[in-house]
Amino acid sequence: MFEHENDTIAAICTGTGGAVGIIRISGPHALDAIRAVWHGRRMPGPEHARVMLYGHIVSGAVAGEGEPSLAVFMPGPHSFTGEDVAEIHCHGGSFAARRALRLVLQAGARLAQNGEFTRRAFLNGKLDLTQAEGVLDLINAGSERAGLLAERQLNGAVGSLVRDIRTEVVHLLSECESRLDFSEEDLDWMPPDVLREKIGALRKQAANLALTARAGSLIRDGVSLVIAGPPNAGKSSLLNRMLGYDRAIVTPIPGTTRDTLEESVSVGGISFRVTDTAGLREAGEADPVEAMGMERSQQSLGAADIVLWLLDASAPAESFPAQFEAVNKAKTAVRGKFIPCWNKMDGAAMSPDELDRAYLEEKTDTDYTAAKQPVFEHISARTGDGIEHLFRRLEETAWDGLPPAAQSGDAVVSERHAALLEQAANHLDAACNCVQAESWELAGSSLRTAAELIGCITGETATPDILDEIFSRFCIGK
Repeated sequence: MFEHENDTIAAICTGTGGAVGIIRISGPHALDAIRAVWHGRRMPGPEHARVMLYGHIVSGAVAGEGEPSLAVFMPGPHSFTGEDVAEIHCHGGSFAARRALRLVLQAGARLAQNGEFTRRAFLNGKLDLTQAEGVLDLINAGSERAGLLAERQLNGAVGSLVRDIRTEVVHLLSECESRLDFSEEDLDWMPPDVLREKIGALRKQAANLALTARAGSLIRDGVSLVIAGPPNAGKSSLLNRMLGYDRAIVTPIPGTTRDTLEESVSVGGISFRVTDTAGLREAGEADPVEAMGMERSQQSLGAADIVLWLLDASAPAESFPAQFEAVNKAKTAVRGKFIPCWNKMDGAAMSPDELDRAYLEEKTDTDYTAAKQPVFEHISARTGDGIEHLFRRLEETAWDGLPPAAQSGDAVVSERHAALLEQAANHLDAACNCVQAESWELAGSSLRTAAELIGCITGETATPDILDEIFSRFCIGK
């Protein structure tokens, strides 16, 4: 076996079931390992670096040729991990890749731990910590916007901004420390007011960058959207329309949906986790199974980021007061944002304006009368009318309250980054107060702590425990 402190690792780095399986090997003995299990007319090595070669996977116990496959050798430091890296590209599925990995491990490599390839890339200076986290975000991206955000982070957008802030903090720290070390010297120091202004500007930069975490969470994690309303309002039909295929069972019988059903759909580059719920009505009108579904619906309402409440526009007008009452009751019960929507407009006896006016005349919710946007959305889940406008409303609602700079996604931080930036901003604020009092030792201490906190974002001052926590979230092979 190779020495633990200088070992060679290997793992399958592709998902099960694909057309090709890739076994990645990294470490000082990567070339020895691949040559032990793979043979071809031309063998991997420095003379054929970064050239894909054709050959066969072979076992020392089996004579003749084995599985046809490709091999490539990428010598360090010009590789992903910064070490010698070799890869075997074999047939997909599960058996072929597992057998190839087993042979590589028998040749002396050990199985890589979660995220160990990316961790080695970080430790060898190929990536900073924000870029390493970008790898994970790209793997987990559930929408186009999330993928683009991960790519920007992987390309250094966040790391570059953070390093610039830290560089300035360290520069101002040296200004404070020099006043202590050379207090008797007449050096060209900044006036205290100028120093305070510069520290204050850095504090504002750090705090503003931390604010983008909300946008980052929205893009990376998506939005929880619950479709709710009375039975037979068309909730399952709307889910099917949003997905573009029939996922939920739809019948004209009220109470068809008995349980919550969750699917994902991308709207405006945002991933919405859409939950279709059982229709809500008086408990006495429901059978025991339907009542259980209604209970789960209520739980979903309480956890949703956005609740889309459907009303039945094709129902008799005498049912409207009860529908309006249900809207107002639901709106006050949910913690997230609330969008009321008339469905079945293709069968409505009233126009959209008439429906909205009928609601407002009830005078049950004065908030809606002052709304800048329409009171209700108006759609037909059956025909698709109004769906595009509803999608725009969902996108606007998801972004509501976020600064325009965060929405652009040029540099959006994670919750981990935001927590460190907020702490750093607090210490920069303290440093401003210390400079005003000309307490240079305390000012230097606050600036030094701020620099350490910001350095944790890119990994310049990160501890092994932080690295263990981050890379444990990766899968094996990455």
